Amino acid sequence: MILTPIPPAELNGALDRFAAGLAEPAAAAAFAAIRASSAERAQAETAERHRRQALALARRRGMRVHPAGTKPGFNWDGAALDGDTEAYVILHEVAHYVLAPPARRRRVDFGLGPGPDTTDRAAAEHARIVPLPERDRDEAAASLLGILWEAALGQPALASFLDQNWLEGLDRSAPAHFTAVLTRLRRLGVIGGAAGAATPNAGRARRAG
Repeated sequence: MILTPIPPAELNGALDRFAAGLAEPAAAAAFAAIRASSAERAQAETAERHRRQALALARRRGMRVHPAGTKPGFNWDGAALDGDTEAYVILHEVAHYVLAPPARRRRVDFGLGPGPDTTDRAAAEHARIVPLPERDRDEAAASLLGILWEAALGQPALASFLDQNWLEGLDRSAPAHFTAVLTRLRRLGVIGGAAGAATPNAGRARRAG
């Protein structure tokens, strides 16, 4: 959900201001890749193709996927992924999986508590083991990693960038926050590529403090 919607006529100006605040070349390049994508969600056959791309990435990263129609009550139930959802949601869950230590990969919603699409909220809350500050940091990292994968896959990364509130605090902290999270992802080894191109790496994340 966008906390502060930006009228379409003002979007380019807001993106220009965000870009102007990115002093590091890697951050500027990563944002340029996001901005070059669509701000509109894919529809129909394109959306289905994107969903299949996202599921393929999930499987490459070692995630099991529930059979179609399972309706597990969670995007991730500790054993398998709900594949009956949008590509950007799947990529976000893959990002959580890559970033989580092995013990949290076996927990409902990665031990973070219920997410926006969780229907069995009591079970997700019972499985929560991550304190709020760490949860916020994990959510920011998973959000940006999923968005960068969308850009790398030719999917509408800008739509997710806007939906997930990366422009909140535009004239204060937003560019610095983006740069800090990107730096953490690069340090963990989950993105790579020249000048911040942020292509999906083959290896697992390296846990860092």
